[in-house]
Amino acid sequence: MSGALILDSEGLAKAVQRDREVHRLTAARDAALPVITSAAVLIEVIHPSINDAALKWTLSQLRVEPVTQAVAQSAAALLRTAGLHGHKYAIDAVLCATALTQPGRITILTSDVEDIVTLTAGHSRIVAEKV
Repeated sequence: MSGALILDSEGLAKAVQRDREVHRLTAARDAALPVITSAAVLIEVIHPSINDAALKWTLSQLRVEPVTQAVAQSAAALLRTAGLHGHKYAIDAVLCATALTQPGRITILTSDVEDIVTLTAGHSRIVAEKV
């Protein structure tokens, strides 16, 4: 079975806080599905009040994908197709472009379901779920 669970900034923040809403992380790991986030998401998550030890542990349980030139160009294409501007939607677009590099069915845990659905329109193997 291929696929992955992708975390946006809210999903990652809740994982750091060990919030019950992200019980899907355990289920994904149990199913041997990778749990992934984009390096760009860290920009939104890391702030002075975050528990650094909890963040470090959580990140050790995930795969943090880099923002390569190919991912950036894919994100720009998603923005263009959706008619959105990178000023507001850049990190969401990078997250979606990162998701598209993964094989199989992809679930993105997000607080911005509508934005993710807009950016991934036409990519039926990607599902956005509210976190």
